[in-house]
Parts: sequence; structure tokens; C-alpha cells
Amino acid sequence: MRILVFAHRLELGGTQTNAIELAATIRDTYGHEVVLFAAPGPASELARSKGLRLVDAPDAANHPSPAVMRALRAAVRAEKPDLIHVWDWPQCFDAYFGEHLVHRVPLLCTMMGMVVPSFVPRQLPTTFGTRQLAEDARRSRTGTVDLLEPPVDVAFNSPGAVDPAPFKEKFRLTDDKLTIVTVSRLVEWLKLESLLRSIEAVDLLAEKHAVRLVIVGEGTAAERVAARAGEVNRRHGTDVVVLTGGLLDPRPAYEAADVMLGMGGSALRTLAFAKPIIVLGERGFSLPFDESTAGYFRQHGYYGLGKGTETPADLAAQIEPMIEDGPLRKELGEFGRGVVVRYYGLDPAARGLEELYRRVAAAPGNRTTTAREGARTVAMLTARRLPAPVKDKLRAVVRRLAPNRGQGVAS
Repeated sequence: MRILVFAHRLELGGTQTNAIELAATIRDTYGHEVVLFAAPGPASELARSKGLRLVDAPDAANHPSPAVMRALRAAVRAEKPDLIHVWDWPQCFDAYFGEHLVHRVPLLCTMMGMVVPSFVPRQLPTTFGTRQLAEDARRSRTGTVDLLEPPVDVAFNSPGAVDPAPFKEKFRLTDDKLTIVTVSRLVEWLKLESLLRSIEAVDLLAEKHAVRLVIVGEGTAAERVAARAGEVNRRHGTDVVVLTGGLLDPRPAYEAADVMLGMGGSALRTLAFAKPIIVLGERGFSLPFDESTAGYFRQHGYYGLGKGTETPADLAAQIEPMIEDGPLRKELGEFGRGVVVRYYGLDPAARGLEELYRRVAAAPGNRTTTAREGARTVAMLTARRLPAPVKDKLRAVVRRLAPNRGQGVAS
């Protein structure tokens, strides 16, 4: 089978890592031909290290993008894939209206966000990253919905897999302080709030504990993060917050950590390294991973929404028992490693995905349904940019296009 994997811009992020590692595993384990189509970025080197063949896509800010659609058409003509596996909804639009609707190339859309987008054509086969999202999606979508949790290579990411000493030496992480680490894209969407909250929490902890926060990552919010870190460091007269920038291989940072803060795929890689973690989210959400909370995270994913009333002091209070109790850190780390090995291994994820590829490739879809759902999506996307009275009129159009499961016009 020939598979074209259409990924995000290849930034250093969890979704990009998932797409690359699964593509390489599918190729190596099942012998399929896999090519990666994506806008180039720092993670291109990771793809090359896995031996994946890259086809560069234009870097677009809006989707569907005519430039991306033209480049994808050229890639499909050259590669002749049996299906396209798209990672997330912006790329889904680029593939849907040309390759799927016009040329009838089977399309699978993976969504790793924390919502079920109503504007994605509902008959498309999709995967979601948590059990709860998959359950929610099955109530509103007509196409098949499968669970694809963020996988982890539990051998590549494991205690002792790398030597943290060069990393610690480079960033002057001496052993006189406990090291709290977060590995994250430094971007406004989804991440910035928890990053700033982490800085504030460690600022409080540093008043009475010898601790530091190491932030690994890069992105559009890097200047805001650095500015806040600088304020904290100046007040303490020492580097309480250390910024490393992006790392193609962040494993030394995980290995160097005493405690981790994070969400999503980074949280799972933390568990693979047998490190204790407090899982972060938005609106103040934070929750330690332990035996009492593992069920919640298995169902809802490694993320959450708080009430909006939580403070950095609340996060500091969750961190404090971990930095004060070495045996507790060891116990939590061992428990987490057991969970990730049992449930989130890369090989089982690849096996399920390969089976899904075969199903999707065998069923290109009904052209009439594909056109109707495409029209519905265009109406919803257009409506998002219109005044409320016009949206009201378009709702009637959307309901006529999809009388059975109309979702309304996005606000």
C-alpha cells in the first residue's frame, strides 16, 4: 500500500512527532510505502533520521490554501497513494476539496485537539486522541470514528536511554537545586497560560525551596515567556527559570527532571521516563498523575479545563509534596511507567492504524455525500466570518444540506 501522510508544519511538537514515528513504524513493520507531505521545519530532521521521504508543502496561514492544494495535487500525481492520512482539520480542508472530492482519493483525518470540530465533513473517517472525544464524536458524525491515542516509543523514551550530563552542563543545571521541567511549544494557543502559570508557581516555591524550572521549546510566544522568566530571575538574583530553546531530541531534559509539568504527548513521554508529573491544561487546570487520577486521564486525555479560579499557589501546592519527598517521586514514576508501557506503546498504535488504513483505502466514499458535506463545511466556515443576522439565515441552508444531523452554523 502507498500512503501519503499529510502533517502540520514540521515544528518541534507532539503531533508532529506522533505523525513521524507512526509513519516510520508503519513502513518498517508492514512494508508499506510511506511519504511525508508537510511544510518544512525543525522536525524535518527527525523525519530524515527515521529515513522518511519528505515532500515539501507550502507554509500556509489559512486553510483551505490554493497553494497547498496545488502542491498536494502534484504530490498525489507523482506518488499515486492509496490513501491520504491527514493530521488535523486545517490540513483536512486542503486535502478534502481537491484530492478527496474531485479525485476520490480515500482520506483519513486524525484530530489531536481537545474538541470535536463540527465543521469537518461528517462522513469522513476520523480518529480522536481520547476516549471521551471519540465517544462525543460518534454522537454527531456519520463516518467511522476510531481512537488513536498519542503513542510513545517506550524503548526510545525510557529511564537511562540517554545521558543527561551534557544537557545539564550546557545549561548549568547543578545538583544543588531540584529541577522541574516542561517540554512544550511556546505558543499562545493551548500552551501559554499554563507556561506562565508554571513560572508563577515556581517563583513561589523558590522562596523556600532550592528549585528551578527548565522550559524546553520554541514558538511565537517565546518572547512573552522569556520576559516573565527574566522578571522572576531578577527578583531572586539567580536563574530560577531556565529557557533552553527548542531541542530536536528533548530526551535529556526528561531524564534530567526531578518533576515534570506538561500535557498531551509530553505528559506521556514523561511517564515513559518514569518521572512524576502534574498534568496541565487551560483555565487553571492542574492535576498530579497518580493511582487516583489515572482513570480520569485515560478517559479524557492528558489535559483538562479548570474553573478559572485556580491560582499559581494551587499549582505550587501540588508540586511541593513531590519536591519534598524523593521516595514519593520514585513511586509515582514507577507507576506512570507501568501505565504508559501497558496502554500507549507505539507498536500497538501502529497495528491499529494499519488496520484502519486498509478499511479506509477500500471505501473511497459516496460522491454525492462528499459534495453535500463539502458544501455544508463551506457554509459553516463562511458563516464564521459573517454578522449574526446573516448567520441566522445560513443556518436554514445548513439544515437543508444535512437534515438528519445538522449542527448549526459555527459561531
